[in-house]
Amino acid sequence: MIAQASRWWHGAIAAVIFASLVIQLALLFTGGADANSGQAGTSLSIGVRLWRLFSYFTIESNLFVLAVAIVLTVRPLADGRVWRVVRLDSLLGILITGLVYAIVLAPQVHLTGAALVATIGLHYVSPWAAVPAWLLFGPRPRLTWGTVAWAFAWPLLWLGYIFVQGAFTHWYPYPFLDAGKLGLGTAVRNALLVVVIAVVFAALFKLLDRKLKPLPS
Repeated sequence: MIAQASRWWHGAIAAVIFASLVIQLALLFTGGADANSGQAGTSLSIGVRLWRLFSYFTIESNLFVLAVAIVLTVRPLADGRVWRVVRLDSLLGILITGLVYAIVLAPQVHLTGAALVATIGLHYVSPWAAVPAWLLFGPRPRLTWGTVAWAFAWPLLWLGYIFVQGAFTHWYPYPFLDAGKLGLGTAVRNALLVVVIAVVFAALFKLLDRKLKPLPS
């Protein structure tokens, strides 16, 4: 029963994310608005637009969720050491994506049409369907403190990459990370604040993983 419900739920998540990414890519190739920034990039080459698109934490976290959802649609009880890290990365990444977008970015982005459809899928449906999916279907217990530690490898590497490439390109995917406008110290402080919030959520996931009713594993 739980396994079947998990398949349907994760299949729906995968379908929404896939459709949203297809819409975003279609907009990118036709010069439409970016669902992440709300800006069109017709003056930029396709290569640059693609590189920027896949540099967004939003897109990377949704790709994690998409991969996890596909696997769980096929194998609701999937497990493994690497899998547990990827699973936690998908949860932390998409939760941070949803919160940061809703609290910080949404008031600055005004989208319509297809771009609005894509951003609803990537910034609203994906986060607020993926986290309840874990709470409802597990499987658990799964998480260890080692899993939690390894889950921060990707976000920290992403932040390092963003600041290094930004020093050369002067482009940053999010205003609160724009070292050129804010200064490196302020941008790094903002990044560390998000990391601290993520650490709190990771600890909460670890606690819930042990305290909530065990589900098939």
